[in-house]
Amino acid sequence: MIILVINSGSSTVKFQVIEVADVSGDLRRQQKVARGLVDRIGAAASYRFEAQGVSADSDSTPVEDHEEAVQLIIHWLRSNIVEKGPDAVGHRVVHGGAQFISPVLVDDGVVHRIEALSELAPLHNPAAVSGIRAAQKILGPEMPMVAAFDTSFHRTIPDKAALYAIPYELSAKYGIRRYGFHGLAHQYSLLRYCELAGVSPDKANIVTLHLGNGCSACAVRAGQSMDTSMGFTPLEGLVMGTRSGDLDPALVSYLAQKEGVTANEVVDRWLNGRSGLLGLSGLSHDMRELTAAYESNPQARLAVDVFCYRARKYLGGYLAALGGADAVVFSGGIGENSPLVREKICAGMEWCGLKLDIRLNATAPQYDSRISAEDAKLKAYVVHTDEEGIIARETARLCAK
Repeated sequence: MIILVINSGSSTVKFQVIEVADVSGDLRRQQKVARGLVDRIGAAASYRFEAQGVSADSDSTPVEDHEEAVQLIIHWLRSNIVEKGPDAVGHRVVHGGAQFISPVLVDDGVVHRIEALSELAPLHNPAAVSGIRAAQKILGPEMPMVAAFDTSFHRTIPDKAALYAIPYELSAKYGIRRYGFHGLAHQYSLLRYCELAGVSPDKANIVTLHLGNGCSACAVRAGQSMDTSMGFTPLEGLVMGTRSGDLDPALVSYLAQKEGVTANEVVDRWLNGRSGLLGLSGLSHDMRELTAAYESNPQARLAVDVFCYRARKYLGGYLAALGGADAVVFSGGIGENSPLVREKICAGMEWCGLKLDIRLNATAPQYDSRISAEDAKLKAYVVHTDEEGIIARETARLCAK
């Protein structure tokens, strides 16, 4: 089955075309046929498309909205890859709220409910709705489509971990709880770890650390999410590229009063856009730049150290919450590519059996692999994130039914 996976951002549309040979779930039996990106939609847009056996195609061109972006993608695919189009389309949706606890076939009612959740994810859900409607218009109503949600993997988090200690009636009235995000990435890390370790998902007890510009940790017991660091919004939890992560909520009103701005200004622009690695270092939100300057720039070193310390705190806390684990799995742009960050997060964790193999960790593995010492009781792995692979599998599974 040929699946087109569409990931619509606020000003981008990413896609992959994946041939799924096994709808039962073996991720190794997927073949990546094509991939690409339309960037800066609504401005001076550019695109880059590539596929097996086809020369990469890139250029700049006016693209007014998501519909034009999807149209550009599908025209290129029909001209170069799949003449009649895909068998089905899978869409990534960031926030499914309490309504969507698993991937669903898309119909008008589903689209309206995703749109209604835009209040909880104003930068993400409207873009997903635009991508869905554009694909429906271009490919027609007969094309089966599936929406896969970043929040649905965390539906199993128990109330003791999901609820905030605020008046319960307010939580119930406004649907306030820790929804968690990056669920597709954490789910992929779980399944890929199970393939590498040769264990069944329902036997897997692990901590996954998805570290990129956005970062989150997840505690997994018996293959189910038991806790995660992001909460009601993606601002909570670990230090990120430009997001603060955990802090004292009183800081919002304190800074608003001292700086003469609104609380929205503090949250939306400062804590989401000017904090994290960028705010601490005053240099960059890019971990590559900060690790390169680690020895020479004290502020860069501080940013990296705070980032790793916070991740290590969550790792230790989740090991306690799980009562121990079998493995720690790193993913995301930083988790996959920064040996220094992995080393600093795992430093001093010998008490729980975690010990890296210096050579394996420094090699920065090209392929999913173990990086812990052979005799480590708590193993460590690096897994290259493939959210699209999960979406393709779930799309094929639902459509096959």
